[in-house]
Amino acid sequence: MRTLAILLQLLFSTPMLMAAQEGGLPAGMVNPGYHAQPSWFKESFLELGEDIAEAKSANKRVLLYFYQDGCPYCAKLLEDNFGNKVIADKTRRHFDVIALNIWGDREVTLPSGETMTEKRFAESLKVQYTPTLLFLDEQGKGVARLNGYYAPHKFEVVLDYVAGRHEQEMKLARYYADRNPIAASGKLNVESFALPHPLQLAENRRNSWRPLLVIFEQKSCQPCDEMHEDAFSREPLLLALSNFDVAQVDMRSASKLQTPDGRELPARKWAEELNIQYAPSLVFFDSRAREIFRSEAYLKNFHLHAVLDYVATGAWRHQPNFQRFVQHRADVLRARGLAVDLMK
Repeated sequence: MRTLAILLQLLFSTPMLMAAQEGGLPAGMVNPGYHAQPSWFKESFLELGEDIAEAKSANKRVLLYFYQDGCPYCAKLLEDNFGNKVIADKTRRHFDVIALNIWGDREVTLPSGETMTEKRFAESLKVQYTPTLLFLDEQGKGVARLNGYYAPHKFEVVLDYVAGRHEQEMKLARYYADRNPIAASGKLNVESFALPHPLQLAENRRNSWRPLLVIFEQKSCQPCDEMHEDAFSREPLLLALSNFDVAQVDMRSASKLQTPDGRELPARKWAEELNIQYAPSLVFFDSRAREIFRSEAYLKNFHLHAVLDYVATGAWRHQPNFQRFVQHRADVLRARGLAVDLMK
């Protein structure tokens, strides 16, 4: 069996998490309702080496599902995705799904024999969003990872990719591009606040004090349309965006741009290099062209605004756990008498 180091091959460039506080949910976490997990999820003793071996013997793979109680995006995954019979049947046929609470204290035994709690395991894997889904192959190596909620039609493409062992042929981003089943507006939503094209992300930002936000999009992208038509029409979000130099990149374009570190690359080549597999993905860079944070899944306005503030305020330097930042933000707003709806 592979060790934890092999599992970490899948991780993207997100900041290292600090140790989670002991026990249960984060302080102040409000549970708006428990959403029962499907009965067909595996009742695992969390001996991951044994789980991987059992899945292999049944010609299946292991899918680790990281969740937290009160997570609205976890609820959407359970209701909209696993509540879809076609998706549920496909998942049951090809995967053993193991649920892990990112604040949980159950003991997890890694294939290497190392043990740790669920929350320490989530921390070691840099889980920043719930749900996070980690797909493992027969050796325990991560072959796909979803950091956040994917709509059913996108989620099913990922299931097909992993179940079909297509990681041996191509990256997930390329497979998804070939399989994208949903058309949207068919055009990019060009914003007036974005940097002009052709993008010169090193030259044009030589004297800028603001972080760089690169929004990777594509022309047929319903979530991209929603982000522009709804989120970017709201004054609070526009004010938050004013703290950044914003660049819009067509992740499938062959047009060349200058990357933050000064290289000339086709846009799609840069997107592949950064392992961008979801549109829209928001990737943040500091003044030294280093990636400092990213969002790469479906987000409603509350969490999108939180992502912007997390980077703009520098909170990521002091609180590496984005989930704790989000919860503190919600608690402060509620304490001031403001309504907080995580799905608006």
